[in-house]
Amino acid sequence: MSYWFLCGKVKVFGFSCGLRRGFNYQQSFNLVNVKLKWVKDKALDAVIAGQRELRAARNLVSILYSAPNCCLPIYHLSRHRGQLGLPHDLKLSTFIRRYPSIFHESYVFDSGGTRVPCFELTSEALNTYHEELGIIQEIRMDLVDRLRKLLMLTKDKTLPLQTIDQLKWDLGLPYDYSNNLIPHYADLFSLVRLPDDRIGLKLLSWDDTLAVSQLEKNGIPQSEENLKNNCLAFPVRFTRGFGLKRKCMEWLKEWQRLPYTSPYADASHMDPRTDVSEKRIVGVFHELLHLTIQKKTERQNVSNLRKPLSLPQKFTKVFERHPGIFYISKMSGTQTVVLREAYDCQQLIQRHPLVNIRERFASMMRKGFLDRSRGLHKKSADVGLEDSSKIVHGHKAGGNDLDSELESDNDLFSDYDSDDSVQCPS
Repeated sequence: MSYWFLCGKVKVFGFSCGLRRGFNYQQSFNLVNVKLKWVKDKALDAVIAGQRELRAARNLVSILYSAPNCCLPIYHLSRHRGQLGLPHDLKLSTFIRRYPSIFHESYVFDSGGTRVPCFELTSEALNTYHEELGIIQEIRMDLVDRLRKLLMLTKDKTLPLQTIDQLKWDLGLPYDYSNNLIPHYADLFSLVRLPDDRIGLKLLSWDDTLAVSQLEKNGIPQSEENLKNNCLAFPVRFTRGFGLKRKCMEWLKEWQRLPYTSPYADASHMDPRTDVSEKRIVGVFHELLHLTIQKKTERQNVSNLRKPLSLPQKFTKVFERHPGIFYISKMSGTQTVVLREAYDCQQLIQRHPLVNIRERFASMMRKGFLDRSRGLHKKSADVGLEDSSKIVHGHKAGGNDLDSELESDNDLFSDYDSDDSVQCPS
């Protein structure tokens, strides 16, 4: 990956602020109509590959762990399908059977005597999850602070639980955070009934020490004049071969010199039609992505944040207008926004402890899938022996998820195969 350093004195930040005529002067400028092309970044695409499957598998691990004996029949697991983010045409049983290193299959019988697939965690998966729970206990306050800062970004310091649920994986929150994390901090959070009758999470107290953005923390030493004009520039880097035109380069230089507005500050006075307002929006998402443990999130996860974050219509257009700050990956049939500065090729520069655990689960998934494709794991029909003493009452077996596996696995992990040509600069 190559970098555009728009000023030779400072790497990445690379901008210095000249004489400015103040905030009101900048407010008079309209939003400049600049369109920058999207260029594929194979290194960052490789980061996204397989993440949807990893999240689904890891959520299933949490669900099974909370079940009696860490084991559930398939129809119980199917009740959670909507929270897994799997394709609609993929049977849940087929997905689970792909990863025998994490999920062990056996059978129980329903009240009608029909054999029902039942899944539990393997000892390796169970041990890894125990390690993760231990890490969560050690870093619990870090996760709480991430949630507090997220709520501090919002206008009313409140978000629907449904919106937080969409971000909980990226924030590193436990799967059942509303029951096993929030109640321990009654002095910080409160569950409230929203006007639309949904349940929301409200922050009870503001903390000035948390209301400092990552850009402000990382900001290079500023001159007295620059501090007066509050000029901070975002780290910018582009995919190799991007070819930024001179006109766009000049616009970007001027845009970087605009005043920086903290994402935690009240911006209700801003004119949304200006570049100054756009820089504030970029700052909001720059901070939001820094709150995530892998500095990325799916674009659809922020679609419900317009009103809580006081953003204008079509606010996600900033991702396309600033491809040197954000990269939009189109892997796995969705759009994922990645913070470029957080990665050196495919590697996170600052690794959160939970990332290591997730990578271990991903490695287990790849190994189990490859072993199964080589015939080292028995097919589902041969897994486990029927035990007539195990009876599932109150449910008649049937439906698609109880059938034998029919789908082909030929296309599994194709996202990984597409990145063989990734070359990282030394």
